[in-house]
Amino acid sequence: MIRIEGVSLAIRGAAILTEVSLDIAKDGVTALVGPNGAGKSTLLSLVARLRPLETGAVTVDGLSVATAPSRELARRLAILRQDPGVASRLRVRELVGFGRFPHSRGRMTAQDREMVAQALAAFDLEPLAERFVETLSGGQRQRALVAMAYAQDTPCLLLDEPLNNLDMAYARDLMRRLRTLADERGRTIVVVLHDLNHAAAWADRIVCMRAGRVVADGPPAEILTADTLSDVFGFSMRVETIDGRPFVLHHL
Repeated sequence: MIRIEGVSLAIRGAAILTEVSLDIAKDGVTALVGPNGAGKSTLLSLVARLRPLETGAVTVDGLSVATAPSRELARRLAILRQDPGVASRLRVRELVGFGRFPHSRGRMTAQDREMVAQALAAFDLEPLAERFVETLSGGQRQRALVAMAYAQDTPCLLLDEPLNNLDMAYARDLMRRLRTLADERGRTIVVVLHDLNHAAAWADRIVCMRAGRVVADGPPAEILTADTLSDVFGFSMRVETIDGRPFVLHHL
């Protein structure tokens, strides 16, 4: 479980997050949605200790994010940021292999190499394994980055807008793989999404944020309503139920 208790953050006097509290249960997919500037990415960065906590507390399976040794935290939680820097002249296999660093400390074992091979296969990267990352398309590079986080093989996986640069087929495929990870391997996955229909189709729970606060939280059928979405995003949307699931068809 990821527990977030009373987390607030201000940058140069501007409130970015205000009294955010969430319990994210194991073995499921939670989607964070909301307009730009809502605080979604900042919240993930605090959970992953990419940014220090100012107030409140965050624990991952009872381990305090504020005080845990970095190696121990990295064995429990992996994060893919929106725009991670990638060194030039790095091959795809090497990039994915970085996900094993908390386990191997740079000395790859047979088990580490097997996990890298699994990640390459899982994200259809085997034909690209020896390519330099800078020669990839935006979508290929994004898949390689997600594969690196996957290779870390942690109980909790945080993904900040992982569908960026992916076409419709690969976006659907990635969400399907995340759903399988949660269902078959007991992973806790928190993903920032802008596509509300991907959240409806694949998430167990949707957390809506606006102006640094959680303003709605629940299963997709409860959250994806015209009234709630209007409150969160500030304009009207049409929502229909198709095959028992809510879908946002278009903006009015």
